[in-house]
Amino acid sequence: MLVGYSSSSDEEVENPSELKDSTGKRRTVSSSGSFEEDCHDRAENKKMRIEQQGPKTRLPVPGCLLAMFPGEEEPDNDTSLHDGRIRSFKHERGNWATYVYFPYPPDEDFMELLEELLEVAGAHSVLLTQQREFHLSVSQTVVLTHHWIQPFTESLKGGLTNCKRFVCSAGSLRVYSNAERTRTFLGMEVSAGHAQLAEIMKMVDKTMIEFRLDTFYKDPSFHVSLAWCVGDFTAQLKECLKELQGLVDHHEEGAFLLTLDCRELRWRAGNKTFSFPLRS
Repeated sequence: MLVGYSSSSDEEVENPSELKDSTGKRRTVSSSGSFEEDCHDRAENKKMRIEQQGPKTRLPVPGCLLAMFPGEEEPDNDTSLHDGRIRSFKHERGNWATYVYFPYPPDEDFMELLEELLEVAGAHSVLLTQQREFHLSVSQTVVLTHHWIQPFTESLKGGLTNCKRFVCSAGSLRVYSNAERTRTFLGMEVSAGHAQLAEIMKMVDKTMIEFRLDTFYKDPSFHVSLAWCVGDFTAQLKECLKELQGLVDHHEEGAFLLTLDCRELRWRAGNKTFSFPLRS
């Protein structure tokens, strides 16, 4: 019996545009029949699609991860979120505004007087905003890096070990402004307890020097800031200062005297607050 064998030229291909590569997978070829040219075309098309999509959007860091690194949190520099206040120094990631102070808890009598003072100042076109909290500073506001917070705290505690609790009082109004004259303050200056405050200031200054930070003023005017406004309004406030002082001197039954029990020194670094009770 004769058996006929077809030659390779006689074999049928179901789809001449599809061939199998070395892996056995089908690959479509162009009309020119070149497999290499078809691969090049595919690569070019993929590149064009990526370019059309544009750069990838960076996803925000989850809040749970930010909470793990509070020292790296960067505060908002938008002045509209801070009552128009302008930073006295440029913010850098990991840096914290730090100051040392005695807190003053206001009573009802104090708040009534403050309301009267703001009203009179407003009548002289000086619109003051009362402080959110009241305190007496014994340091300038300095910049402290996050990894210095703990050793800074230990240094302060060591210097204040032998400091005793005392009482100071204030009753004279005075106008203040920051170094840049971007804010003006109405404060009540200390009249009794100045010597004890000066001793505390010296202890704090030692820590500041240790960390190469600015010390307090040479001739400090210890005071409790009552209210403030944006801009330089020192001249306008001084013009009505006598009238404002009259409200203090003749408040209800007699002159008002702000009394501050200095039993606990505090220092704040960013959103962290530390305290150290003085000896009785």
